[in-house]
Amino acid sequence: MIESQPARTSATARPAGLPAILTIVGLGVGAAVAASATGGVAGPFGVWCLAPVAAAAVMGRIDRLALGAAVSLGAAGVAALGGLTLQGLALAPAYEAVLGVLALTTIILGLAAGLVVLQRSVGVDAQRRRVVETRLRQALEDQPHLLLAVDEADHLIGAWGRTPFGVEVREGGPLTSLAMPASRNLVNAALTRARDEGEAEVAFVPAGEAEGWVVLELRRRGPRLMAVLRDARAAHVRETELEQARAEAEAQNAGKSRFLANMSHELRTPLNAIMGFSDIMRQRLFGPISDRYAEYAELIHESGGHLLDLINDVLDMSKIEAERFELAREPFDVRDAVAGVLRLMRGQADRAGVQLRGMLPKDALDVVADRRALKQIALNLISNALKFTPRGGAVTVSVLRDGRTLELTVSDTGVGIGPEDLQRLGRPYEQAGEATQKAAGTGLGLSLVRSFAELHGGQMTIESRLGEGTTVTVRLPVIETPAAANTP
Repeated sequence: MIESQPARTSATARPAGLPAILTIVGLGVGAAVAASATGGVAGPFGVWCLAPVAAAAVMGRIDRLALGAAVSLGAAGVAALGGLTLQGLALAPAYEAVLGVLALTTIILGLAAGLVVLQRSVGVDAQRRRVVETRLRQALEDQPHLLLAVDEADHLIGAWGRTPFGVEVREGGPLTSLAMPASRNLVNAALTRARDEGEAEVAFVPAGEAEGWVVLELRRRGPRLMAVLRDARAAHVRETELEQARAEAEAQNAGKSRFLANMSHELRTPLNAIMGFSDIMRQRLFGPISDRYAEYAELIHESGGHLLDLINDVLDMSKIEAERFELAREPFDVRDAVAGVLRLMRGQADRAGVQLRGMLPKDALDVVADRRALKQIALNLISNALKFTPRGGAVTVSVLRDGRTLELTVSDTGVGIGPEDLQRLGRPYEQAGEATQKAAGTGLGLSLVRSFAELHGGQMTIESRLGEGTTVTVRLPVIETPAAANTP
Protein backbone atom coordinates (compact mmCIF):
# COMPACT_ATOMS: atom_id res chain seq x y z
CA MET A 1 0.00 0.00 0.00
CA ILE A 2 1.30 3.43 -0.93
CA GLU A 3 1.44 5.77 2.07
CA SER A 4 -0.37 9.05 1.68
CA GLN A 5 1.75 12.20 1.76
CA PRO A 6 1.24 14.35 4.90
CA ALA A 7 -0.11 17.80 4.46
CA ARG A 8 2.62 20.44 4.61
CA THR A 9 2.25 23.19 7.20
CA SER A 10 3.50 26.62 6.18
CA ALA A 11 6.20 28.01 8.44
CA THR A 12 4.77 31.49 8.24
CA ALA A 13 1.36 30.27 9.36
CA ARG A 14 2.39 28.94 12.83
CA PRO A 15 2.22 31.21 15.90
CA ALA A 16 5.54 32.53 17.28
CA GLY A 17 5.44 30.63 20.57
CA LEU A 18 6.05 32.01 24.07
CA PRO A 19 9.49 30.37 24.66
CA ALA A 20 10.92 31.94 21.52
CA ILE A 21 9.58 35.38 22.41
CA LEU A 22 10.97 35.22 25.96
CA THR A 23 14.37 34.08 24.65
CA ILE A 24 14.64 36.96 22.14
CA VAL A 25 13.41 39.63 24.56
CA GLY A 26 15.63 38.33 27.39
CA LEU A 27 18.73 38.49 25.19
CA GLY A 28 17.81 42.03 24.18
CA VAL A 29 17.36 43.26 27.77
CA GLY A 30 20.63 41.67 28.89
CA ALA A 31 22.49 43.19 25.93
CA ALA A 32 21.11 46.67 26.63
CA VAL A 33 22.07 46.61 30.33
CA ALA A 34 25.55 45.21 29.76
CA ALA A 35 26.39 47.55 26.88
CA SER A 36 25.09 50.61 28.76
CA ALA A 37 27.36 49.83 31.71
CA THR A 38 30.46 49.26 29.56
CA GLY A 39 30.58 52.22 27.22
CA GLY A 40 27.46 51.83 25.06
CA VAL A 41 27.46 50.32 21.58
CA ALA A 42 31.16 51.15 21.19
CA GLY A 43 32.06 49.26 24.34
CA PRO A 44 33.12 45.65 24.62
CA PHE A 45 29.50 44.51 25.15
CA GLY A 46 28.11 46.56 22.28
CA VAL A 47 28.18 43.56 19.95
CA TRP A 48 25.91 41.80 22.45
CA CYS A 49 23.03 43.88 21.02
CA LEU A 50 23.08 41.57 17.98
CA ALA A 51 22.25 38.49 20.10
CA PRO A 52 18.44 38.79 19.69
CA VAL A 53 18.51 39.01 15.89
CA ALA A 54 21.08 36.19 15.74
CA ALA A 55 18.85 33.92 17.81
CA ALA A 56 15.79 34.82 15.70
CA ALA A 57 17.71 34.15 12.47
CA VAL A 58 18.53 30.63 13.66
CA MET A 59 14.85 29.96 14.38
CA GLY A 60 14.05 30.42 10.66
CA ARG A 61 10.81 32.33 11.14
CA ILE A 62 9.92 35.62 9.44
CA ASP A 63 7.88 36.85 12.40
CA ARG A 64 10.63 35.88 14.88
CA LEU A 65 13.31 37.48 12.69
CA ALA A 66 11.32 40.72 12.65
CA LEU A 67 10.93 40.54 16.45
CA GLY A 68 14.66 39.88 16.88
CA ALA A 69 15.62 42.81 14.67
CA ALA A 70 13.28 45.10 16.58
CA VAL A 71 14.65 43.94 19.96
CA SER A 72 18.27 44.30 18.74
CA LEU A 73 17.55 47.81 17.46
CA GLY A 74 15.92 48.72 20.76
CA ALA A 75 18.83 47.26 22.75
CA ALA A 76 21.31 49.25 20.66
CA GLY A 77 19.34 52.44 21.25
CA VAL A 78 19.20 51.87 25.00
CA ALA A 79 22.91 50.99 25.04
CA ALA A 80 23.83 54.18 23.16
CA LEU A 81 21.75 56.34 25.51
CA GLY A 82 23.15 54.56 28.57
CA GLY A 83 26.72 54.93 27.33
CA LEU A 84 26.29 58.72 27.04
CA THR A 85 24.65 59.01 30.43
CA LEU A 86 26.84 56.69 32.50
CA GLN A 87 30.06 57.44 30.57
CA GLY A 88 30.93 53.80 30.96
CA LEU A 89 33.25 52.07 33.39
CA ALA A 90 36.98 52.71 33.31
CA LEU A 91 38.43 49.33 32.48
CA ALA A 92 41.94 48.17 31.78
CA PRO A 93 42.66 46.95 28.21
CA ALA A 94 43.01 43.39 29.48
CA TYR A 95 39.55 43.51 31.03
CA GLU A 96 38.12 45.00 27.87
CA ALA A 97 39.54 42.08 25.86
CA VAL A 98 38.05 39.61 28.31
CA LEU A 99 34.68 41.34 28.14
CA GLY A 100 34.85 41.32 24.32
CA VAL A 101 35.40 37.58 24.34
CA LEU A 102 32.53 37.28 26.82
CA ALA A 103 30.33 39.29 24.43
CA LEU A 104 31.17 36.99 21.55
CA THR A 105 30.47 34.02 23.77
CA THR A 106 27.10 35.56 24.54
CA ILE A 107 26.39 35.85 20.82
CA ILE A 108 27.20 32.17 20.45
CA LEU A 109 24.91 31.39 23.39
CA GLY A 110 22.16 33.40 21.67
CA LEU A 111 22.60 31.35 18.56
CA ALA A 112 22.53 28.18 20.62
CA ALA A 113 19.34 29.32 22.38
CA GLY A 114 17.77 29.96 19.01
CA LEU A 115 18.76 26.47 17.87
CA VAL A 116 17.22 24.93 21.01
CA VAL A 117 13.94 26.78 20.50
CA LEU A 118 13.92 25.88 16.79
CA GLN A 119 14.57 22.21 17.53
CA ARG A 120 11.79 22.16 20.11
CA SER A 121 9.40 23.88 17.66
CA VAL A 122 10.33 21.45 14.88
CA GLY A 123 9.79 18.54 17.25
CA VAL A 124 6.32 19.80 18.18
CA ASP A 125 5.42 20.34 14.51
CA ALA A 126 6.65 16.87 13.59
CA GLN A 127 4.60 15.34 16.40
CA ARG A 128 1.51 17.20 15.21
CA ARG A 129 2.11 16.01 11.65
CA ARG A 130 2.44 12.42 12.86
CA VAL A 131 -0.88 12.70 14.72
CA VAL A 132 -2.61 14.14 11.64
CA GLU A 133 -1.09 11.46 9.41
CA THR A 134 -2.20 8.70 11.76
CA ARG A 135 -5.76 10.01 11.91
CA LEU A 136 -5.92 10.46 8.13
CA ARG A 137 -4.51 6.99 7.48
CA GLN A 138 -6.97 5.46 9.94
CA ALA A 139 -9.91 7.27 8.30
CA LEU A 140 -8.86 6.02 4.87
CA GLU A 141 -8.49 2.45 6.11
CA ASP A 142 -11.84 2.47 7.96
CA GLN A 143 -14.04 3.76 5.12
CA PRO A 144 -16.28 1.03 3.58
CA HIS A 145 -15.05 1.20 -0.02
CA LEU A 146 -11.67 0.83 -1.70
CA LEU A 147 -10.03 4.08 -2.82
CA LEU A 148 -7.55 3.77 -5.68
CA ALA A 149 -4.99 6.13 -7.19
CA VAL A 150 -4.15 5.57 -10.87
CA ASP A 151 -1.19 7.12 -12.68
CA GLU A 152 -0.97 8.40 -16.26
CA ALA A 153 -0.32 4.88 -17.57
CA ASP A 154 -3.47 3.50 -15.85
CA HIS A 155 -1.41 1.62 -13.24
CA LEU A 156 -2.29 1.44 -9.55
CA ILE A 157 -0.12 3.62 -7.31
CA GLY A 158 -2.19 3.59 -4.12
CA ALA A 159 -5.03 1.74 -2.43
CA TRP A 160 -6.84 2.48 0.84
CA GLY A 161 -9.89 0.99 2.53
CA ARG A 162 -11.85 -2.25 2.45
CA THR A 163 -11.16 -4.56 -0.47
CA PRO A 164 -14.39 -5.84 -2.11
CA PHE A 165 -15.11 -9.55 -2.38
CA GLY A 166 -13.10 -11.19 -5.17
CA VAL A 167 -10.76 -8.21 -5.80
CA GLU A 168 -6.99 -8.72 -5.76
CA VAL A 169 -5.01 -5.46 -5.66
CA ARG A 170 -1.46 -5.48 -7.03
CA GLU A 171 0.36 -2.18 -6.63
CA GLY A 172 2.07 -1.13 -9.81
CA GLY A 173 -0.14 -3.38 -11.92
CA PRO A 174 -2.67 -2.16 -14.50
CA LEU A 175 -6.13 -1.25 -13.28
CA THR A 176 -7.65 -3.65 -15.82
CA SER A 177 -6.07 -6.57 -13.93
CA LEU A 178 -8.84 -6.18 -11.32
CA ALA A 179 -11.41 -7.50 -13.82
CA MET A 180 -11.99 -10.84 -15.48
CA PRO A 181 -10.47 -11.00 -18.98
CA ALA A 182 -13.93 -10.81 -20.56
CA SER A 183 -14.65 -7.53 -18.73
CA ARG A 184 -11.35 -5.74 -19.30
CA ASN A 185 -12.53 -4.03 -22.47
CA LEU A 186 -15.27 -2.42 -20.41
CA VAL A 187 -12.73 -1.14 -17.88
CA ASN A 188 -10.50 0.19 -20.69
CA ALA A 189 -13.46 2.02 -22.20
CA ALA A 190 -14.30 3.55 -18.80
CA LEU A 191 -10.69 4.72 -18.35
CA THR A 192 -10.77 6.41 -21.76
CA ARG A 193 -14.11 8.02 -21.00
CA ALA A 194 -12.89 9.27 -17.61
CA ARG A 195 -9.82 10.92 -19.15
CA ASP A 196 -11.90 12.49 -21.94
CA GLU A 197 -15.00 13.50 -19.98
CA GLY A 198 -13.68 13.77 -16.42
CA GLU A 199 -15.66 10.86 -14.96
CA ALA A 200 -16.96 7.39 -15.74
CA GLU A 201 -18.58 4.37 -14.12
CA VAL A 202 -18.42 0.68 -14.99
CA ALA A 203 -19.52 -2.60 -13.39
CA PHE A 204 -17.68 -5.87 -13.91
CA VAL A 205 -16.83 -9.31 -12.52
CA PRO A 206 -13.63 -9.18 -10.41
CA ALA A 207 -10.68 -11.32 -11.47
CA GLY A 208 -10.53 -13.22 -8.17
CA GLU A 209 -14.15 -14.45 -8.00
CA ALA A 210 -16.55 -15.32 -10.80
CA GLU A 211 -19.54 -14.88 -8.46
CA GLY A 212 -18.51 -11.36 -7.48
CA TRP A 213 -19.72 -8.06 -8.88
CA VAL A 214 -18.14 -4.63 -8.31
CA VAL A 215 -18.77 -1.08 -9.48
CA LEU A 216 -15.85 1.22 -10.33
CA GLU A 217 -16.32 5.01 -10.30
CA LEU A 218 -13.53 7.09 -11.86
CA ARG A 219 -12.75 10.80 -11.51
CA ARG A 220 -9.98 12.71 -13.27
CA ARG A 221 -7.58 14.74 -11.07
CA GLY A 222 -5.00 16.35 -13.33
CA PRO A 223 -2.96 13.70 -15.13
CA ARG A 224 -4.03 11.05 -12.62
CA LEU A 225 -7.31 9.31 -11.85
CA MET A 226 -8.92 8.67 -8.49
CA ALA A 227 -11.31 5.73 -8.23
CA VAL A 228 -13.77 4.18 -5.81
CA LEU A 229 -14.36 0.42 -6.00
CA ARG A 230 -17.40 -0.92 -4.14
CA ASP A 231 -18.99 -4.31 -3.70
CA ALA A 232 -22.31 -4.45 -5.62
CA ARG A 233 -23.22 -8.12 -5.33
CA ALA A 234 -26.50 -7.51 -3.49
CA ALA A 235 -27.70 -4.88 -5.96
CA HIS A 236 -26.65 -7.06 -8.90
CA VAL A 237 -28.59 -10.03 -7.51
CA ARG A 238 -31.70 -7.85 -7.13
CA GLU A 239 -31.33 -6.51 -10.68
CA THR A 240 -30.90 -10.04 -12.03
CA GLU A 241 -34.00 -11.21 -10.19
CA LEU A 242 -36.02 -8.25 -11.45
CA GLU A 243 -34.84 -8.85 -15.01
CA GLN A 244 -35.75 -12.53 -14.76
CA ALA A 245 -39.18 -11.65 -13.35
CA ARG A 246 -39.73 -9.14 -16.16
CA ALA A 247 -38.78 -11.74 -18.78
CA GLU A 248 -41.12 -14.28 -17.21
CA ALA A 249 -43.96 -11.73 -17.09
CA GLU A 250 -43.41 -10.84 -20.75
CA ALA A 251 -43.39 -14.54 -21.68
CA GLN A 252 -46.62 -15.12 -19.77
CA ASN A 253 -48.20 -12.06 -21.35
CA ALA A 254 -47.16 -13.27 -24.81
CA GLY A 255 -48.62 -16.69 -24.02
CA LYS A 256 -51.86 -15.07 -22.92
CA SER A 257 -52.02 -13.04 -26.10
CA ARG A 258 -51.43 -16.15 -28.22
CA PHE A 259 -54.12 -18.03 -26.31
CA LEU A 260 -56.65 -15.21 -26.73
CA ALA A 261 -55.85 -14.89 -30.42
CA ASN A 262 -56.26 -18.63 -31.02
CA MET A 263 -59.40 -18.83 -28.92
CA SER A 264 -60.96 -15.81 -30.64
CA HIS A 265 -60.18 -17.22 -34.04
CA GLU A 266 -61.72 -20.58 -33.15
CA LEU A 267 -64.85 -18.93 -31.71
CA ARG A 268 -65.52 -16.84 -34.77
CA THR A 269 -66.12 -19.86 -37.03
CA PRO A 270 -69.16 -21.30 -35.18
CA LEU A 271 -70.39 -17.81 -34.37
CA ASN A 272 -70.50 -16.89 -38.03
CA ALA A 273 -72.62 -19.98 -38.65
CA ILE A 274 -75.01 -19.00 -35.82
CA MET A 275 -75.37 -15.49 -37.20
CA GLY A 276 -75.80 -16.75 -40.75
CA PHE A 277 -78.59 -19.21 -39.91
CA SER A 278 -80.33 -16.72 -37.59
CA ASP A 279 -80.24 -14.15 -40.38
CA ILE A 280 -81.84 -16.68 -42.76
CA MET A 281 -84.56 -17.37 -40.20
CA ARG A 282 -85.39 -13.73 -39.46
CA GLN A 283 -85.59 -12.99 -43.21
CA ARG A 284 -87.82 -16.12 -43.73
CA LEU A 285 -85.77 -17.18 -46.75
CA PHE A 286 -86.96 -20.83 -46.51
CA GLY A 287 -90.60 -20.16 -45.77
CA PRO A 288 -92.82 -18.45 -43.27
CA ILE A 289 -92.33 -18.78 -39.50
CA SER A 290 -94.30 -17.36 -36.62
CA ASP A 291 -93.63 -13.85 -35.44
CA ARG A 292 -92.38 -15.14 -32.11
CA TYR A 293 -89.75 -17.32 -33.78
CA ALA A 294 -88.80 -14.40 -36.01
CA GLU A 295 -88.29 -12.29 -32.88
CA TYR A 296 -86.13 -15.03 -31.38
CA ALA A 297 -84.06 -15.17 -34.56
CA GLU A 298 -83.63 -11.38 -34.38
CA LEU A 299 -82.42 -11.66 -30.77
CA ILE A 300 -80.04 -14.49 -31.70
CA HIS A 301 -78.62 -12.44 -34.57
CA GLU A 302 -78.25 -9.31 -32.43
CA SER A 303 -76.57 -11.21 -29.58
CA GLY A 304 -74.30 -12.98 -32.05
CA GLY A 305 -73.30 -9.65 -33.54
CA HIS A 306 -72.47 -8.28 -30.10
CA LEU A 307 -70.46 -11.38 -29.27
CA LEU A 308 -68.63 -11.16 -32.60
CA ASP A 309 -67.69 -7.55 -31.85
CA LEU A 310 -66.26 -8.60 -28.48
CA ILE A 311 -64.30 -11.43 -30.06
CA ASN A 312 -62.94 -9.09 -32.74
CA ASP A 313 -61.84 -6.66 -30.03
CA VAL A 314 -59.96 -9.40 -28.16
CA LEU A 315 -58.37 -10.63 -31.38
CA ASP A 316 -57.27 -7.15 -32.43
CA MET A 317 -55.81 -6.37 -29.00
CA SER A 318 -53.95 -9.67 -28.96
CA LYS A 319 -52.37 -8.87 -32.33
CA ILE A 320 -51.47 -5.35 -31.19
CA GLU A 321 -49.85 -6.60 -27.98
CA ALA A 322 -47.93 -9.18 -29.98
CA GLU A 323 -46.89 -6.42 -32.43
CA ARG A 324 -48.41 -8.44 -35.27
CA PHE A 325 -51.17 -6.04 -36.26
CA GLU A 326 -50.51 -4.45 -39.66
CA LEU A 327 -52.48 -1.51 -40.99
CA ALA A 328 -54.07 -1.93 -44.42
CA ARG A 329 -53.83 1.67 -45.61
CA GLU A 330 -55.97 2.76 -48.54
CA PRO A 331 -57.44 6.05 -49.81
CA PHE A 332 -61.12 6.65 -49.08
CA ASP A 333 -63.60 9.37 -48.10
CA VAL A 334 -63.77 9.41 -44.33
CA ARG A 335 -67.36 10.64 -44.45
CA ASP A 336 -68.52 7.30 -45.89
CA ALA A 337 -66.86 5.28 -43.12
CA VAL A 338 -68.23 7.45 -40.28
CA ALA A 339 -71.70 7.66 -41.86
CA GLY A 340 -71.82 3.86 -42.11
CA VAL A 341 -71.05 3.57 -38.39
CA LEU A 342 -73.74 6.14 -37.58
CA ARG A 343 -76.31 4.10 -39.52
CA LEU A 344 -75.20 0.94 -37.75
CA MET A 345 -75.50 2.52 -34.28
CA ARG A 346 -78.76 4.36 -34.97
CA GLY A 347 -80.91 1.43 -33.81
CA GLN A 348 -78.98 1.07 -30.55
CA ALA A 349 -79.32 4.79 -29.91
CA ASP A 350 -83.07 4.69 -30.52
CA ARG A 351 -83.54 1.76 -28.15
CA ALA A 352 -81.51 3.61 -25.49
CA GLY A 353 -83.55 6.78 -25.96
CA VAL A 354 -80.44 8.81 -26.83
CA GLN A 355 -80.19 11.27 -29.71
CA LEU A 356 -77.30 10.41 -32.04
CA ARG A 357 -76.13 13.28 -34.24
CA GLY A 358 -73.43 13.41 -36.90
CA MET A 359 -71.64 16.59 -38.01
CA LEU A 360 -69.75 15.69 -41.19
CA PRO A 361 -68.15 18.07 -43.73
CA LYS A 362 -70.11 18.84 -46.91
CA ASP A 363 -67.18 18.22 -49.22
CA ALA A 364 -65.24 15.00 -49.63
CA LEU A 365 -62.48 14.45 -47.07
CA ASP A 366 -60.01 11.93 -48.45
CA VAL A 367 -57.65 10.10 -46.13
CA VAL A 368 -55.07 7.35 -46.46
CA ALA A 369 -55.69 5.03 -43.53
CA ASP A 370 -56.91 1.61 -42.46
CA ARG A 371 -60.65 1.79 -43.22
CA ARG A 372 -61.57 -0.98 -40.79
CA ALA A 373 -59.47 0.52 -37.98
CA LEU A 374 -61.04 3.96 -38.52
CA LYS A 375 -64.55 2.46 -38.44
CA GLN A 376 -63.59 0.54 -35.30
CA ILE A 377 -62.45 3.79 -33.66
CA ALA A 378 -65.77 5.47 -34.41
CA LEU A 379 -67.76 2.38 -33.44
CA ASN A 380 -66.09 1.95 -30.05
CA LEU A 381 -66.31 5.64 -29.17
CA ILE A 382 -70.01 5.85 -30.09
CA SER A 383 -70.79 2.57 -28.31
CA ASN A 384 -69.10 3.82 -25.11
CA ALA A 385 -70.91 7.16 -25.31
CA LEU A 386 -74.31 5.46 -25.72
CA LYS A 387 -73.57 3.08 -22.83
CA PHE A 388 -72.86 5.92 -20.38
CA THR A 389 -75.51 8.41 -21.57
CA PRO A 390 -78.91 8.17 -19.84
CA ARG A 391 -82.21 8.27 -21.69
CA GLY A 392 -82.95 11.72 -23.05
CA GLY A 393 -79.29 12.57 -23.54
CA ALA A 394 -77.34 13.18 -26.74
CA VAL A 395 -74.20 11.89 -28.45
CA THR A 396 -72.54 14.05 -31.11
CA VAL A 397 -69.98 12.81 -33.63
CA SER A 398 -67.98 15.44 -35.55
CA VAL A 399 -65.30 15.18 -38.21
CA LEU A 400 -62.96 18.13 -38.88
CA ARG A 401 -59.83 18.81 -40.89
CA ASP A 402 -56.80 20.55 -39.38
CA GLY A 403 -54.13 20.74 -42.08
CA ARG A 404 -53.08 17.13 -42.70
CA THR A 405 -54.67 16.00 -39.46
CA LEU A 406 -58.08 14.35 -39.22
CA GLU A 407 -59.91 15.19 -36.01
CA LEU A 408 -62.68 12.79 -34.96
CA THR A 409 -64.59 13.85 -31.84
CA VAL A 410 -67.34 12.01 -29.97
CA SER A 411 -69.00 13.94 -27.12
CA ASP A 412 -71.89 12.97 -24.90
CA THR A 413 -74.07 14.39 -22.14
CA GLY A 414 -73.65 11.31 -19.97
CA VAL A 415 -72.59 10.63 -16.42
CA GLY A 416 -68.95 11.63 -16.96
CA ILE A 417 -65.76 10.03 -15.67
CA GLY A 418 -64.02 10.66 -12.33
CA PRO A 419 -60.37 11.77 -12.17
CA GLU A 420 -59.28 8.44 -10.68
CA ASP A 421 -60.89 6.53 -13.58
CA LEU A 422 -59.44 8.86 -16.23
CA GLN A 423 -55.93 7.78 -15.26
CA ARG A 424 -56.80 4.11 -15.89
CA LEU A 425 -58.91 4.32 -19.02
CA GLY A 426 -57.09 3.59 -22.25
CA ARG A 427 -55.22 0.62 -20.79
CA PRO A 428 -56.35 -2.90 -21.79
CA TYR A 429 -59.22 -4.40 -19.78
CA GLU A 430 -59.70 -1.24 -17.66
CA GLN A 431 -63.31 -0.13 -17.21
CA ALA A 432 -65.23 2.61 -15.45
CA GLY A 433 -68.84 2.93 -14.31
CA GLU A 434 -71.20 0.68 -12.42
CA ALA A 435 -71.13 -3.13 -12.43
CA THR A 436 -73.96 -3.39 -14.98
CA GLN A 437 -72.12 -1.06 -17.33
CA LYS A 438 -68.85 -2.95 -16.92
CA ALA A 439 -70.58 -6.23 -17.69
CA ALA A 440 -71.59 -4.87 -21.10
CA GLY A 441 -68.02 -4.88 -22.43
CA THR A 442 -64.48 -6.17 -22.07
CA GLY A 443 -62.69 -2.93 -21.26
CA LEU A 444 -60.91 -3.01 -24.62
CA GLY A 445 -62.82 -0.27 -26.46
CA LEU A 446 -60.76 2.79 -25.48
CA SER A 447 -57.59 0.71 -25.43
CA LEU A 448 -58.17 -0.26 -29.07
CA VAL A 449 -58.99 3.33 -29.98
CA ARG A 450 -55.71 4.51 -28.44
CA SER A 451 -53.74 1.69 -30.09
CA PHE A 452 -55.27 2.27 -33.53
CA ALA A 453 -54.57 6.00 -33.22
CA GLU A 454 -50.93 5.41 -32.25
CA LEU A 455 -50.46 2.92 -35.10
CA HIS A 456 -51.51 5.74 -37.45
CA GLY A 457 -49.07 8.14 -35.74
CA GLY A 458 -51.86 9.96 -33.92
CA GLN A 459 -53.20 10.27 -30.39
CA MET A 460 -56.36 10.08 -28.29
CA THR A 461 -57.36 12.56 -25.57
CA ILE A 462 -60.22 12.35 -23.04
CA GLU A 463 -61.89 15.28 -21.30
CA SER A 464 -64.60 14.56 -18.75
CA ARG A 465 -66.27 15.67 -15.52
CA LEU A 466 -68.68 13.76 -13.36
CA GLY A 467 -72.25 14.69 -14.24
CA GLU A 468 -71.21 16.84 -17.22
CA GLY A 469 -70.43 14.30 -19.93
CA THR A 470 -67.32 13.18 -21.78
CA THR A 471 -65.50 14.25 -24.94
CA VAL A 472 -63.02 11.94 -26.66
CA THR A 473 -60.91 13.34 -29.50
CA VAL A 474 -58.78 11.31 -31.88
CA ARG A 475 -56.26 13.14 -34.07
CA LEU A 476 -54.75 11.25 -37.02
CA PRO A 477 -52.22 12.64 -39.56
CA VAL A 478 -53.86 10.78 -42.45
CA ILE A 479 -55.44 13.44 -44.68
CA GLU A 480 -54.23 13.13 -48.24
CA THR A 481 -52.99 16.38 -49.81
CA PRO A 482 -52.46 17.02 -53.55
CA ALA A 483 -48.70 17.30 -52.98
CA ALA A 484 -48.64 14.02 -51.12
CA ALA A 485 -50.79 12.32 -53.75
CA ASN A 486 -48.44 13.34 -56.56
CA THR A 487 -45.33 12.17 -54.75
CA PRO A 488 -44.00 8.95 -56.32
